Amino acid sequence: MARAVRVEQASATRELILTTAERLFAERGVYAVSNRQVSEAAGQGNNAAVGYHFGTKADLVRAIARRHAERVEDIRAGLLAATGASTDVRDWVGCLVRPLYDHLAALGSPTWYARFCAQVTTDPALRQIMAEESFASPSLRYILDRLYPCLPDLPSEVRAERGEMARHLIVHTAGERERALAENRPTARASWRDAADGLVDAIVAMWTAPVTRG
Repeated sequence: MARAVRVEQASATRELILTTAERLFAERGVYAVSNRQVSEAAGQGNNAAVGYHFGTKADLVRAIARRHAERVEDIRAGLLAATGASTDVRDWVGCLVRPLYDHLAALGSPTWYARFCAQVTTDPALRQIMAEESFASPSLRYILDRLYPCLPDLPSEVRAERGEMARHLIVHTAGERERALAENRPTARASWRDAADGLVDAIVAMWTAPVTRG
């Protein structure tokens, strides 16, 4: 019984640290916040609590990403089932955009995950962690494999460039919307679903735009 209580307490502490770290990283930036500050903000008497439960800051970032990954993956699976064998670019772009945005909507208010993702992607080492976690998803790789044949014939370097643009738009548009909501500023779209609609429109237009040739 005592062991079960200790395990439960440790799990609750980990969850509290994850929530606190996600919020602080979102609001201040990952490297502006020390593990000690996370421990203190989480109400841990032991300032080494983050290191004890997670290890390095990179390990903590990975744990936050994984905390959300399962729920995002479930949403993506539902979208894939509805998309079937579509050859419409818009359907596959929707499968890229909507899982994150639907997840943020389901979290309620306030949220910090979009800003956390935006902060992490500004650092090369941490961005690699997020990329590794994302591409660990078989469904994401499946979406990209189905999207590319639906696109116009693009030079490989243009396809890679537009893929990077799409990733930036998905992450940073969500981050900016979340920041506006946190600051009670007006947003261009009334809901996360509406925001996803607008972003799908923009990314489809970008993917299918003509290529300027010199």
